[in-house]
Amino acid sequence: MIDHILLRYHAVGLREFAQAIDLARKVERVHAGDPDCPHGLADHLAIMADELAGHQRKEEAVLFPMMRAGGDPRIGLPIARMWAEHDDVEDQLIRLAALTGFYTAPQAACRTWRTLCDACRKLDDDLREHMRLENDVLFAHFL
Repeated sequence: MIDHILLRYHAVGLREFAQAIDLARKVERVHAGDPDCPHGLADHLAIMADELAGHQRKEEAVLFPMMRAGGDPRIGLPIARMWAEHDDVEDQLIRLAALTGFYTAPQAACRTWRTLCDACRKLDDDLREHMRLENDVLFAHFL
């Protein structure tokens, strides 16, 4: 399970965030005068990506090695920390959906804007599945 999470989510997620940030900056720049423009989206995505990178570093440096070693009586503390950070991600995803019109570009939106909404929806889907696997399967196994 750890290998799957590392390959499918850790290795891919930050790269997809970088692409979404680039798209958001372009849409915000080109469509700044449009009232439907997702103002602040690029900054929100950058904050999410930065926090995700830190979260993943903690998992990779502390939690996953503890799990691979068969567990540790103190494993509940890092799991609780990761769970709390997952709760924060849930809040960030609510804001992401609001900023993107619930991942729906306006009717007259350009292709870049539509691609941005699709990319943000994929980030949401992937993060939710990533957290579900960790919370409900991996973490549950060690608690």
